[in-house]
Amino acid sequence: MTFEVADERVVLESMLDRQRDEVAALLDDLSEDEARERLVPSLTTVLGLVAHATFVERVWFHHRVAGVPRAALGLPDTVEESFVLAEGDTIASVRDAYLAACERSREIAAEHDLDETFPWHHGPVSLRYVHAHLVAELARHAGHGDILVEQLRARRD
Repeated sequence: MTFEVADERVVLESMLDRQRDEVAALLDDLSEDEARERLVPSLTTVLGLVAHATFVERVWFHHRVAGVPRAALGLPDTVEESFVLAEGDTIASVRDAYLAACERSREIAAEHDLDETFPWHHGPVSLRYVHAHLVAELARHAGHGDILVEQLRARRD
């Protein structure tokens, strides 16, 4: 059975994993310099997008769903700070952190029902909402990254 005709949970998890794969793949075939290059006025870089996606996984699944305090996860206070790279960050280290965060998110989600709710500053949200929110957010960021990668690769030609 393919996920396109599977039950709701399999569909949500499969769509989310597709977007996770797209985000991780943004770093394929880029140099360290290209991955850090700013092509827009904001802090957005390809490497920064993947670092931000790690933040998103940790905020939604590790903090909200699993209930781990933000400070214990080492999460920055603002979304903007999640794009800031440390000097020692590399493609390998950022990708590894992202993949590890995704794996932990899968483990956390597996322990809960889709209808279970979790606190959010706008009110309680279900695990179903968390999955759908991450599909949308990661798809948006993967699209941003695709454009940046296209620009970086065009400079090579």
